[in-house]
Amino acid sequence: MEKIAFLFPGQGSHYVGMTKGLYDQYPIVKQTFEEANDVLGYNLTSLCFDGSLAELSKSKNAHPAILASSVASFRAYMQEFGIVPQFLAGHSLGEYSAFTCAGAIRYDDAIKLTHYRGKLTDEYADNGIGAMTIIDGVERSVVEADCKKMVTEGKQVSISCYNTGNQTAISGDNDSVMELEGLLLEHGGQVTPLLASAPFHSPLMQKLAEELSEKLNSIQYGFFKYPVITNINAQPTAHPEKISNNLFLHLTKPVQWEKTMHYMKKKGVTLAVEMGAKNVLTNMVKANVDGIEALCYGSKEDRKKVEQILSQYPGLKKHIPTIITRCLAVAVATPNQNWDNEEYQSKVVKSYRRIQEIQDLIEEMGEKPTLAQMRESLDLLKIILETKKVSANEQALWFQQIIDETGMYYELKEYLPPATVAELIS
Repeated sequence: MEKIAFLFPGQGSHYVGMTKGLYDQYPIVKQTFEEANDVLGYNLTSLCFDGSLAELSKSKNAHPAILASSVASFRAYMQEFGIVPQFLAGHSLGEYSAFTCAGAIRYDDAIKLTHYRGKLTDEYADNGIGAMTIIDGVERSVVEADCKKMVTEGKQVSISCYNTGNQTAISGDNDSVMELEGLLLEHGGQVTPLLASAPFHSPLMQKLAEELSEKLNSIQYGFFKYPVITNINAQPTAHPEKISNNLFLHLTKPVQWEKTMHYMKKKGVTLAVEMGAKNVLTNMVKANVDGIEALCYGSKEDRKKVEQILSQYPGLKKHIPTIITRCLAVAVATPNQNWDNEEYQSKVVKSYRRIQEIQDLIEEMGEKPTLAQMRESLDLLKIILETKKVSANEQALWFQQIIDETGMYYELKEYLPPATVAELIS
């Protein structure tokens, strides 16, 4: 059986026309982009499909555009196949997409966060705080040695991304980055400066990280559906309380992508699907490890290959639960704090039995649950949780998780709690 990982690309993976094919094919993709438009207060969809590359490339636009594209691709995949991954991982900015698709950050919160992060990035780039450059064709040990030598001379430059054995990124102040570029060219390397970029994943981003921290700390993070392998240490996390600090640190710590790929290989991953518009990370998979098939869901040709691979395993069936089955599971999973037996019987037991009756009827008829049945089950679950004296905060997290797991983001959005992040759009 395949062990699947989903990968989410970062800055630089955008282009005009990104995800248009999926947008035309899947209503959920269209709804995902429309929600981003509503949250941002401007037409991100038009910018992605018809706008100028210069405008789309502004970080305040590119960051939420990449997130929307990735989340839309993930949602389309889950509707089409529903076969769940073992791991998620996002490269740099892509970590926001990974946390969102894992269920730990609400999509509307993530849109606001990435827009704000992009605005800060644009300000840093305009002020010339520093620079970032991709280095190809030079072993990381050589780059590390040159960085170390320059640091001893009082210069600010360091490796900011360990992408593959022969591709790194460097970040630092402008003069130091230019000097290091010259040294690495002498080693036979190829340098690709990232225009209008901030010096990500380096100590120079400490101030930006501190500015972003207040917004990160204002988020109500949710339960993880799948573990996310983080940039800062290439280890999986599924702890909501660690997300804010992780996203704070990842601005100043290097991206450990090569180690992330080796971790996946060690854990038996056999298929990596890039949830983005073009194959940026799939090429890095192939450069790092053997034995992992890497495909991009944004590519029509690759989507066909994904279908061919998964169709070979009839045992890999859709794992998307229904609202009804999840309500039953949550009703059982939540501990009871109400010792009034009469109330427990009249509200908890009676409500649970009614949800079970709905499920039995659905199974008997061999049909999918209707929206009316879903709403009734959610209302009954609310009675159960309130009677069990489950806190309002935990109730909100459960409802968020149920709707996220079932893909009913827009049909049942009235059951989602309001966004918790402070207002970021301007």
